[in-house]
Amino acid sequence: MKLSLLAQAAAGGDQAMIYQVVMWVGIIGVFYFFMIRPQQKKAKEQKTLLGNLKKGDSVVTIGGIHAKVYAVEETIVILELDKGVKLTVEKSAISRTVAE
Repeated sequence: MKLSLLAQAAAGGDQAMIYQVVMWVGIIGVFYFFMIRPQQKKAKEQKTLLGNLKKGDSVVTIGGIHAKVYAVEETIVILELDKGVKLTVEKSAISRTVAE
């Protein structure tokens, strides 16, 4: 039984192996271009956004709070809400900026 399976596998082994390698390379390529690359692009854009924050920018936090940047420090941002209320958040909590 084992001998017949090995004989069958050896008959078309080279060409079948090439197709398997091509198939796996294709799967890895699709995975990279549809999953990994967009995440890297989004992370780069987020890092640029956080690096370019300045006083007066209107932002939205990941919690949905709309505010203006009052001050930017190394790892924290002080946001000014309505009527002078100030809120201290981590820089990573800023989701996006809002154009007025």
